[in-house]
Amino acid sequence: MHLFAAVALLLWAVRLVRTGVERAFLGEVSRGLRRLSRHHPTAVLGGLLAAMLMQSGTAVTLIASGFIAGGAIAPGAALMLIIGAELGSAVMARVLFLPIQAAVPVLLLVGVGLNFRSGRQTLQQAGRILVGLALMLLALGMIREATAPIAGNEIVRAIAAYLSGDLLSAFALGAVLAWSMHSSLAAVLTVASLAATGVTPWPVAAALVLGANLGGAVIPMTLLAGAARAVRAVTTANLIARGSLALAGLAVLAWGGLPVPAMDSGAMAITLHVLFNAALVLCALPLSTRLPRLGEKVLRPEPEMAEESLSALDPDALSDPRLGLACARRELMRMGETVQAMLLLVKPLYRQWDAQTGARIRRFEDSVDRMHFESKLYISRLRAGTLSDDQSRQTLELVTVANGLEEAADRIAVNLLAIAQKMQRQAVRFSDEGLADLETLHDVVCANAQLAMGVLTTGSADDARQLVAQKDKMRGLEQTLQERHLQRLQDRGSDSVASTNMHQEILRLLKQVNTSLSYAAYPILEEAGAFLSTRLARSAAPGE
Repeated sequence: MHLFAAVALLLWAVRLVRTGVERAFLGEVSRGLRRLSRHHPTAVLGGLLAAMLMQSGTAVTLIASGFIAGGAIAPGAALMLIIGAELGSAVMARVLFLPIQAAVPVLLLVGVGLNFRSGRQTLQQAGRILVGLALMLLALGMIREATAPIAGNEIVRAIAAYLSGDLLSAFALGAVLAWSMHSSLAAVLTVASLAATGVTPWPVAAALVLGANLGGAVIPMTLLAGAARAVRAVTTANLIARGSLALAGLAVLAWGGLPVPAMDSGAMAITLHVLFNAALVLCALPLSTRLPRLGEKVLRPEPEMAEESLSALDPDALSDPRLGLACARRELMRMGETVQAMLLLVKPLYRQWDAQTGARIRRFEDSVDRMHFESKLYISRLRAGTLSDDQSRQTLELVTVANGLEEAADRIAVNLLAIAQKMQRQAVRFSDEGLADLETLHDVVCANAQLAMGVLTTGSADDARQLVAQKDKMRGLEQTLQERHLQRLQDRGSDSVASTNMHQEILRLLKQVNTSLSYAAYPILEEAGAFLSTRLARSAAPGE
């Protein structure tokens, strides 16, 4: 029980850090990743830094999946971003395994102080991150304490002896451990802690670490099983690359190619994890464009299917209001994913018009219009049946969210696209400073779109509150960028003068798109009682 509780605390601490980063810095992380992913070597660096910050390579992979689906980054760069993220997660595991337990009281005091006493969202989440780091260190200490007494147990010794003679089973166990924890970082830290106390001998620990690396590649495969084919091709390529190197490492281990280390087995297990991921980066870089093509070939061919034939709205579910509401929510998720893809596709058109991309955005907008229309009809048929008051309220909320998504799609496909096409027709371009401002605001809206998708998926009140808070921040950012544009007009910049109307119109439209996306948060916050009569309610202080 002590050991299981320690592992549970470790998983919870990893989640605390990840959610803290997502709530405070998701926009900055997304923008940084997109900029660094223009070249494959810098994509590795971006993934490494993001994973060290978020304590999760899987979280970085999920962010990258949005870029891939929208065509914002090339498949090869996305693959190197994911592989770099796993290297960053491994480096962070090495840092956490250092003897820094003395930092726990400081991290807890500062973290709790920031989270409880700061009125700023960013500082509150920074406190959450520090508390998460402190709990990770505490959990690792608890794992060592829990495993020390059982190291001499006869049953444990027998299991360890069996695994020493069957490294393939140890390898498979490590993969299952990482997949079940949904965190290769937590799995490797657990294995290293067991090795440090002598529960697992070195060959078994090494096999478990190699297996955990394979299991870490399976996690995004399962989470993104229903994603676009381009996304699944990249995650499949990651599995092929990581699995091939892990099996090669297991073969070397079985043939005695990894001698028993002189250092502590736990530290060596972490070192092996870092070296494995560093070697994967070096091996994958020259093959970064070929591996996604291989992943594409491995995927099962999909039958051609008209987009109009796809729908989550099951007529047979109308007889059961719970199932009907679930179908309507799934259709809203599809609408949201389509709007998010449109938002990512339109950004490059500020720089250069592309007729093929424009046509693709318009097709997406037609799909959103169709889903919006069919969703309203489906909900109206659902309301014709017998619903409870709560279910009736939920149907109205779903219609409100659907209206917001359809409005956002219209702003992108009708207004933003028309401006980009007009610029190409009139040979107008933005100044470098103006274009940088527009892309900054666009990246913020993209990050908020991703947050809105999370709200639709999880129904988290905390995420919904953050989405509404981002709407208020968006208002201030738009005003700041408008002022900067006016200053450039005063300086008589030729590009700024020629594009002034288009520049200000795009700022206004992006703000409206962001507002439409924020509708996803309001039903959740109203149900949680998080609104005053006119404004978002203040978070309750501790003890209130």
